[in-house]
Formats: sequence, C-alpha cells, structure tokens
Amino acid sequence: MRTRVARLYGARDLRVEEQEVADLAAGEVLLRMAAGGICGSDLHYYQDGGFGPVRVREPIIAGHEAAGRVEAVGEGVSLPLGTLVAVNPSQPCGNCDYCARGLPIHCLDMHFIGSAMRLPHEQGMFRDLFTVPAKQVHAFPETTTEAEAACAEPLAVCLHAVAQARALLGDLAGRRILISGAGPIGLLVLAAARHAGAEDVIVTDLTDAALARAHQMGAGQIINVATDPDALLPLQEGKGQIDLVFDCSAAAPALRAAFAVIRPRGVIIQVGVTGDMTIPLNALVGKEITWRGSQRFHEEFAEAVALIGSRKVDLRAIISHSLPLERAVEAFELAGDRSLACKVQLTFA
Repeated sequence: MRTRVARLYGARDLRVEEQEVADLAAGEVLLRMAAGGICGSDLHYYQDGGFGPVRVREPIIAGHEAAGRVEAVGEGVSLPLGTLVAVNPSQPCGNCDYCARGLPIHCLDMHFIGSAMRLPHEQGMFRDLFTVPAKQVHAFPETTTEAEAACAEPLAVCLHAVAQARALLGDLAGRRILISGAGPIGLLVLAAARHAGAEDVIVTDLTDAALARAHQMGAGQIINVATDPDALLPLQEGKGQIDLVFDCSAAAPALRAAFAVIRPRGVIIQVGVTGDMTIPLNALVGKEITWRGSQRFHEEFAEAVALIGSRKVDLRAIISHSLPLERAVEAFELAGDRSLACKVQLTFA
C-alpha cells in the first residue's frame, strides 16, 4: 500500500511524492489523514530551511498538527473504524532525568513528529495514510469537524502558555492582558486566556485582517501598531498599565513595547521564537519583571481535545484556508502571507 507525502528537501523545495505505508504493528493505528495545519515552524523549514540552530539536513515530511480517521487497528487496539482523532506529536521517553522530575516537556530524548531537531529527522503527518502508536491519538465526538480536530496541537501550546501565566499570577480575572501578534498562536492564546477567565485583553498586530479575527474571538481592544504606532503610549504611564503580556510575535519592536507597558512585577510569557536579539535589560531589572518562556505542552493536549470537542473553545474563526495535498506548495506560500491567511490547512484523499 502506498501513500502520497509532502516532502521538503530544503528551502522552498517541497515535493508531493509517494512512498510505502509502514506495516501496522500491535498497539498501532493506521489513520487516513483528514486535515493538517501549517505551523510557524513548518513555514520556517519551508521558507528558510530551518530556524535558529534547527536546520533541515535531510528530506523531511512536514506536519505535526493533524487529525485523521481510523482506517485500521493493530492487535490490542479497540478504536472503532472511522473515529476522528487528533495525533499528539510529542513522545517523551519517560525515563530520563526530566521525565522523572515530572517535566516531560524537557525530555532529553524527545521524539516529536515532523521535527528536524533530531537526525534522522522525525517524519511528519502531511500524507494520506499514517501509522502511529494508538497511545498518541485522542478521539473526538461526531460533532467535531476535521478542521477543528487538526487544531488540537496548537491549542495545547497555548493552553500551556496560559498555564505558565496562571502559575505565576493565579486567577486571570481582573488582570489587564496584552497579546502581541494575532496570528494563529496569538488568537489561540486569546481563546485560552478567555477560557481561563481573562476579560480585559488587548491584542496588537500589523494587519487589520488578523485584528478583525481577534475582535471576533473576544479581544476587548485591538491595535494596529503599524498604522497607529503611538496607541500603546498611554499604556506606558505610571511605569506601565499591563499585568501580563503574551508575546506571540517574537518581533523586536513588540518585545520592546512589552517591557515598556508591563507594570512593575508584571509577567511576560514568551511564546514566539526567533534568533538572538537585544532586550531592554534595565527595564527587566528596574521593574522586577518575570519573563518566562513557554514551549510545547504535555497534559494540555488532552485538555485541548476536550475543549474543542465540547466547543468550550471555538476556534473555527482561525481556519482561513483549506487546500488539497497536491497543492501543498501553494498552501505554504499562502500561509506565509499574513495579509490573506491565518491558519492554512492541507486536506488529504
């Protein structure tokens, strides 16, 4: 049995090819993939051949946020055929020092589907048929769409970011919050923060289309910092007016603005990633700011599936385009155009 795959050979060298489907072993499921979202890291692989120290060093099948339907099951698996599931791409070893400490996110032997971090690379899910251990799939109710199910992974990332903030600040109700960047991750952080009780949320971005989605998803105020660069100045008064910033842009101007508007002893959660940059160290020290990074997820994946399945978090507004696998190059180019697209997904045969 053969399957089509979207395989990346290097920057802007993405090819739709065929390969054999892996044999189904005990404890595994064969999925007929339904939808897969193009993530920021997928875009970095496609546009630049990687990001930071992580480079595409050999051909890699892209895709780590995806959903499919159960096509066949191996021995010991009882999932009904046709069940819609999302695949948790994270596979911590469970044995290393960090796993033993209850920090599997920082596993020393992490396997992550669709990642170029390891060599050989971990092959991804942009393909028609995919074999995966059953322990990595999470089922949805019949009312969930395939497109929604494919958003479980990015929502889990954002639920973890919000959990980081709550660990430092407690209840988000009554906190004044700013989210920089209204791409898919910024919008899902907004959804996760609103679910956690946040009421006063400001979202900034450079495009009106992205900000319109933020307004639709519950932002109390939206600011286009490209057309109104002085709009943040009032938030700098009195050493800062913002309790909590989620930086989802990783843009140097946005980060400088975050340090300017945050209150003394406020919290900045760093969700966006980039290369090295300078930071306003004097503000970090002078305001006694807590600046914490947030990466990936663990138990939040199951939480994301439950929230999507119940529509307690409704993320349909972020899904802007769906293109079939044979148009993968077009989909990646579209995903890189912030003026047109938000979450671009591939669909499969």
